[in-house]
Amino acid sequence: MSVLGWAATGLAGLVLGLGGCAKPPLDEPGHGIDTPYLVGAGDTLNIVVWRNAELSMVVPVRPDGKITTPLVEDLPASGKTATQLARDIEKVLAKYIQSPVVTVIVTGFVGPYSQQVRVIGEAAKPQALPYRENMTLLDVMIAVGGITDFADGNKASILRTGGGKTQQFGVRLVDLVRGGDLSANVAMRPGDILIIPQSFF
Repeated sequence: MSVLGWAATGLAGLVLGLGGCAKPPLDEPGHGIDTPYLVGAGDTLNIVVWRNAELSMVVPVRPDGKITTPLVEDLPASGKTATQLARDIEKVLAKYIQSPVVTVIVTGFVGPYSQQVRVIGEAAKPQALPYRENMTLLDVMIAVGGITDFADGNKASILRTGGGKTQQFGVRLVDLVRGGDLSANVAMRPGDILIIPQSFF
């Protein structure tokens, strides 16, 4: 076989070999999914009842996911949008006042656990973060203070659950954080878990 023929055969084998290792692509940065914000335990809510200042107040969402306001006790709030919660409050208040109009404004954001982005392993400050629209891997790295000196950042992965299945994608944190390679930046989704393993020397 000629040198040219051998090179073509070798290249075809390499392409086929790489094709078998390909992983499903993550979302491109800036193309996150459109997810309505859901109230979660720890959020702070400003509840305004029109023409009823005595019923309007700022309340925290308790650890059990419920809120209590004047005339409304132990109302489940976690997992609902602000609009859904406002309609629920109106239903309860309708027993006491005529045609109540309620607005709920979220002023302190935590979000339900199912929508938080969790970072575990060799991050400088491992933690759970509230998901924000168009959040990227770089945003997460800034929030957790980067990776430790012991991290094997290019072997990190994102665990993503959706549609009844769980997928795991490799990400390159060292290239992104220390090398400034923006091609390693990817869009995050609510509920993602970023796992940063320790390097074995």
